[in-house]
Amino acid sequence: MIYTDKQFVRWDDIDAFGHVNNAKYLTYIQEARFQWAFYQYASKGEKPTLVEMVVAKAEVEYLVPIYEGGRFYDVNLWVESIGTSSFALGYEVLGDKGIVHAKVKTVQVVVSLDTKKSRPLTDPERAFLTQYLKA
Repeated sequence: MIYTDKQFVRWDDIDAFGHVNNAKYLTYIQEARFQWAFYQYASKGEKPTLVEMVVAKAEVEYLVPIYEGGRFYDVNLWVESIGTSSFALGYEVLGDKGIVHAKVKTVQVVVSLDTKKSRPLTDPERAFLTQYLKA
């Protein structure tokens, strides 16, 4: 299953070259990832533990610049793989007519907030991630 979140491109996201600054794409996917990981748990009255994670790696492939601010763009998110204490996510930032502006991959490591060290995924977290595993 793919999760889709809408991210608003603000006018000040556009840099001196007239397109969205490269760093903003990581902000868009971060916001989409938080919406996905936090609100789906919270909406069921469950404690959202999957937000206890850090980004270990991020790769961005910039395909088509975004030149227009002041509007929403879709961010699609899915799980690419699940490990013991980490998982890989894939993303696409989409515009009108399905134009793919960027493809992104991140590796997330779940951490204990007490020890600040990696910890194994719990069974409920693994079940949640599995729903979004792209075949």
